[in-house]
Amino acid sequence: MKRADMIDGVVITPLRQILDERGKVMHMLRSTDPHFTQFGEIYFSTVFPDAVKAWHIHKKMTLNYAVPVGRIKFVLFDDRPDSPTRGEIQEIFMGPDNYVLVTVPPMVWNGFKGVGPDASLVANCASIPHDPDEIDRCDPADTRIPYDWALKHK
Repeated sequence: MKRADMIDGVVITPLRQILDERGKVMHMLRSTDPHFTQFGEIYFSTVFPDAVKAWHIHKKMTLNYAVPVGRIKFVLFDDRPDSPTRGEIQEIFMGPDNYVLVTVPPMVWNGFKGVGPDASLVANCASIPHDPDEIDRCDPADTRIPYDWALKHK
């Protein structure tokens, strides 16, 4: 079951976990999945509790993020001039308890924060290999993106 969420073009796909007494298998992405476009590279990133890795935007790359270990708050910001969701922020809490694949199209700002007591492992199956000329970055506190990474008590 796939559903489009708040930011136009971002897709959240629930992922399968197969558990038995030996452990588990955690699916991520198959070339036969309808949301798969092409393979560029797979890489893993760790993030420590309360650390923020943000903001970045890709001009060409489609991201496919999953979090098999730990928990993150994944945040997206749509600043695309012609997007129907321009100006929107989207938060997604990801980890084994909400094991999903988040597909992020090019030109959507994104970043994440480690939440919980342990380091988290973030997997990305990107549509193209890393190219430093197709990525832009800005500081997590940059006011051009209207988001505060501090813990919110609601």
